[in-house]
Amino acid sequence: MRLLFVTSEIFPLIKTGGLADVSGALPAALTAAGLDVQILLPAYRGILAQCESPQRLGALQAFHDIRCDIYRTTLPGTNIPLLLIDDLALYDRYGGPYHHPVYGDWQDNPLRFGLLSKVAAMLSVPNMLQPWQPDIVHCNDWQTGLTPYYLRQMGSQAKSIFSIHNLAFQGNFHADWRYRLTLNENDFQAEGYEFYGHLSFMKAGLYYADALSTVSPTYAKEIQTEQFGFGFQGLLQHRAQDLTGILNGIDTEVWDPAIDPYLPVNYDAFTLSRKNEVKQALQTELGLQPLVTAPLLGVVSRLTHQKGLDMLVEIAHELLASGCQLAVLGSGEAALEQQYLALMQQYPGQVAVTIGYNEPLSHRIMAGTDIFVMPSRFEPCGLNQMYGLRYGTIPVVANTGGLADSVQGGEITATGDLPPTMTGLVMAENNPSTLLVTLRQAIQLYANSGQWHQLQKQAMRQDVSWETSAKHYLDEYKKLLSS
Repeated sequence: MRLLFVTSEIFPLIKTGGLADVSGALPAALTAAGLDVQILLPAYRGILAQCESPQRLGALQAFHDIRCDIYRTTLPGTNIPLLLIDDLALYDRYGGPYHHPVYGDWQDNPLRFGLLSKVAAMLSVPNMLQPWQPDIVHCNDWQTGLTPYYLRQMGSQAKSIFSIHNLAFQGNFHADWRYRLTLNENDFQAEGYEFYGHLSFMKAGLYYADALSTVSPTYAKEIQTEQFGFGFQGLLQHRAQDLTGILNGIDTEVWDPAIDPYLPVNYDAFTLSRKNEVKQALQTELGLQPLVTAPLLGVVSRLTHQKGLDMLVEIAHELLASGCQLAVLGSGEAALEQQYLALMQQYPGQVAVTIGYNEPLSHRIMAGTDIFVMPSRFEPCGLNQMYGLRYGTIPVVANTGGLADSVQGGEITATGDLPPTMTGLVMAENNPSTLLVTLRQAIQLYANSGQWHQLQKQAMRQDVSWETSAKHYLDEYKKLLSS
């Protein structure tokens, strides 16, 4: 089975969030399962230089005024073929893949990701660049949403599956872009790519793909409701038979406390005492007081309303009064960043805040903290709670999406026994007071070393690998090809 995996970011080359981690790990798991996989990605600034011996396959005339070069290389650290779309005017820029460093979204994002979608379709029909064509095209999030449309427009035999990683980001643009992107005027309607008068990449993916998937079973149900559907709930209800929720895995080689190169000391479930050494080193690195007995809470996240981190700020004073410490890494809404920086100034030696993205530090926070805080208002899947499980850092999570599917709460019995299935603490409701109550429960549990070590070991025993998820995707692909 030949699979073209189309994505706008991939670890280790370019990362803004969980999509990059998924794109880096899932194709490897699918390859291990016997699929013939190629990955397609825009060649953002510096990416060709990071790859080994990129070979120019040729050029494609994607639109009447855009001719782009296609390079073939391999994804670093693997043998998986990686195809790169090289267009200097569109991708060779200082800044992120979606945003100018100062002025927000790139104004020509419709063209930049319309090109990604068009090239995916062009590579899925006979072409002059390579004899290989996919049986399945796996599209990811709005940036690839026009791919299923172009596949139909070009008469491709390939089947398409469109994965929703976060329905809140939709790629809705001015309707006039449909001309530049050579979309059929007749399809600019409710039964097409139109969404409230806009051209919507997400709508195109949801409407035209042969199958739909999302990144957890609970999120698959949630997005069919008004609360989480962001205007697409009707369409998703209509396509419920074509929609499946498959919980993401994590790369268990990149995220493994026993071999993690970013840690000062490695450990596993049998040498958990070494985790305290990582904690002490992290406290020193971040300027926190070297208190092994004080529980250290960790946050690695976008600092946004969606992630519920305004709730954590709201209860921080009451929480910190108990003597715990807090280490935060992330960036996002300016007001929230300022609130966390102000908290650090108010509690020197007790709160450490690092604004920005730092992969090595994210590993050390994941390993060196005791409790990982993730009170998201909605969370399609989430990966950090799974990193927490893997590292024996107990997640405190909201009861939503992939958090509900991956973290198992439980009540401690009157005799002090933990349920054998318990791997973390799950908030009963999603509000600041419940977050405070749940974190206090976690801190109380931490104070009982016997219970805490048992909980850590139960968390670390969970299967969070991609192997199981890859089997589910393989089943979906087979179903598609037989339909």
